Amino acid sequence: MLIAVVLVLLVGGSLLFHFLSPWWFTPIASNWQMMDETVNITFWITGIVFVAVNLFMAYAIVRHRHRQGQRAKYEPENKKLEWWLTGITTVGVAAMLTPGLFVWAKFIDVPQDAIVVEALGQQWNWTFRFPGRDGALGTTGAKLVTADNPFGIDPQDLKGRDDILITRAELHLPVGKPVKLLLRSNDVLHDFTVPQFRVKMDLVPGTVTHLWFTPTRTGAFDVLCEELCGVAHFAMRGRVVVDEAPAFESWLAGQPTYSQSLAQAAGDAAAGKASYVICSACHGANGEGNQSLNAPKLAGQSPWYLERQLTNFKQGLRGTRDEDVYGKQMAALAAALEGPSIKNVMAYLATLPDGRAPSTLTGDAARGKALYTTCAECHGAAGEGIWSTHAPRLAQMNDWYLARQLRNFKQGIRGGHPQDFPGAQMGFMARALARDEDISDLVAYIGTLR
Repeated sequence: MLIAVVLVLLVGGSLLFHFLSPWWFTPIASNWQMMDETVNITFWITGIVFVAVNLFMAYAIVRHRHRQGQRAKYEPENKKLEWWLTGITTVGVAAMLTPGLFVWAKFIDVPQDAIVVEALGQQWNWTFRFPGRDGALGTTGAKLVTADNPFGIDPQDLKGRDDILITRAELHLPVGKPVKLLLRSNDVLHDFTVPQFRVKMDLVPGTVTHLWFTPTRTGAFDVLCEELCGVAHFAMRGRVVVDEAPAFESWLAGQPTYSQSLAQAAGDAAAGKASYVICSACHGANGEGNQSLNAPKLAGQSPWYLERQLTNFKQGLRGTRDEDVYGKQMAALAAALEGPSIKNVMAYLATLPDGRAPSTLTGDAARGKALYTTCAECHGAAGEGIWSTHAPRLAQMNDWYLARQLRNFKQGIRGGHPQDFPGAQMGFMARALARDEDISDLVAYIGTLR
């Protein structure tokens, strides 16, 4: 009897949880209401079976409970019951599968007037590409991917010259317009999904998959990777912003093309030396850094990383929080570098001698080695930095500066700006360092890297 009561309570509790639960689908923001309807049909069919089977089990337990002198009847076959069960099961399975076929038929029928956009997934970030005025995307190749050509666009293909490149993980789209997303991966399996759009698709290395949807309301929506793609899978975030048509056109017009990226002049080290004078007052004549002035070592750091941080300071993505006193100072100084002067300074820094920064902190390097295992996925086993994961060099850099930045990331002082996607990702990772001792031990191990 107790088992029968438990089964009845299980059914009642499950029904109450289903109908009263606050955890349900996010409000839909696309044309794919059919997805919700298909899931609801599955819920109803499986729910009815769940209730019926469990209540029948409870009835059978009570009806056929042990009684003195009562003997069980052995009935090896019941063809009539078997036909009924086979028929009902067939109808139930067909009722669940049939709506999905209609949804799939619509899913693969992309509207002719759909905007074409490419979404490129790579551990652990998203970038996007629009066709230019010619309406066609240029060809790409994995072997062509470099720090200067992250999309791997073939420079010999003239169709790619006017492609519009979105290097931040934020994609703008117009409301009410069908969109076809071409999905491509540079490394491993990923999966592109925006929960409010209800459609998702895997990104398979070596091929191009696609999905389509029509945004039905304006707003900002998170892009997630729903295919386990590595240690930072959970932090592989992006954003889709749905705008009214004029706002979308204005945003798109402000994005650079591939030909513009090719036309960027290389930095001039001689000109950069003159521009660096203002930097040397804090960072040192040879970019060696100065702890007393809270200025980290620059010599030997990855140029692409330094350039991005200067741009972040200039654009207000970093150094705006009141708690970030030194960041605010740097933001004011970065404003003095205009246009090509940033690349010139990077070119000059590349000529400076790269020495090991002195150790100023103590910690358990052996324990830090285990903590660094996660960091190595992005920053490299030797702390050399990897441009494709937006991870700067750590080896031979200032330990006091690394420790402070880890604390800033943990506390949200750095990486909190909605446009700083790599910073937000680092915030997720830094919060895995639960104690101050973890930071000290980790930095102590980084100090041993060559």
